[in-house]
Amino acid sequence: MLETKPGEFNLTLNELVDDFEFDLEVIYTPAELSEIHVNSNDINRPGLQFAGFYEYFDNTRIQIVGKAEMAFLDNRTVEERREIFGKLLGTKPPVVILAREIVAEPELIEMAKLHAVPILGTPENTSVLVSKVIAFLNLRMAPRITRHGVLVEVYGEGMLILGDSGVGKSETAIELVKRGHRLIADDAVEIRKTSNITLVGSSPDNIRHFMELRGIGIVNARYLFGVGAVKLTEKINMVIELEVWNPEKTYDRMGIDNHYMAILGVKVPHLTIPVKPGRNLAVILEVAAMYNRQKKMGYNAAQDLMSQLGLNMESSTTVTEWD
Repeated sequence: MLETKPGEFNLTLNELVDDFEFDLEVIYTPAELSEIHVNSNDINRPGLQFAGFYEYFDNTRIQIVGKAEMAFLDNRTVEERREIFGKLLGTKPPVVILAREIVAEPELIEMAKLHAVPILGTPENTSVLVSKVIAFLNLRMAPRITRHGVLVEVYGEGMLILGDSGVGKSETAIELVKRGHRLIADDAVEIRKTSNITLVGSSPDNIRHFMELRGIGIVNARYLFGVGAVKLTEKINMVIELEVWNPEKTYDRMGIDNHYMAILGVKVPHLTIPVKPGRNLAVILEVAAMYNRQKKMGYNAAQDLMSQLGLNMESSTTVTEWD
């Protein structure tokens, strides 16, 4: 995986071929697959291009050819097919994938060699292949950042825990894991924007499942608590910011207002939890997870209480930009 611009990534063809889910075989390649890059997270079925329409055509996309496209060429002469394939491959797309065990036409291989465009094949159904490839590309090429923090899954909610070093993020996470929840990442969290409304967090490969506990050292949560205590990825549903209790600061005691943190342009519910001796942070974060699920289901306890007291309080929304 290579970074092209800050937050933008591409992948190499060998990453796609090596994924067993696609069952891809190499029909022709002009170079090592590790040297051929894919820069777009979308695909194209070149039916319109076979008919000669190239307006709005994006040559950076993977081209997937199914039986419908090949049926269009059945009644064309060899010279017509050579011209059609030559025009498409002359735009230098990163790769052409033939679905449903389509046999590569000699004219296609000829033009692929002429223009140095790799050809892959798969027995997969075309529509299924398209959806799988788009999902794969969206995940692997998603804009991403890596930040200091801890990511845990609590009652099905992906909880990103932030705070200054030494505030107790890892200690709280280990207590949550001990209580049956799951660890995704400690110390460094890789956050990917997989859609306009979805963030997915994971751990860098080299530190996955490892945790640092001051006074003890490095522990491996997977070996310490079992495979059921860890997870590879999780959606980020909320952000918890731990900070040392400041007696001069006013903390939210009602929950009427809505607070969000914008990460890569995606707004995520954001709570600030003050830390001081005697507070059971693990229990508080469990309640925060259930509270967040309740709000997503349309219930707000603070508003319900105000209604029962005959009060009408307007809520406000605050969005904090990610530093």
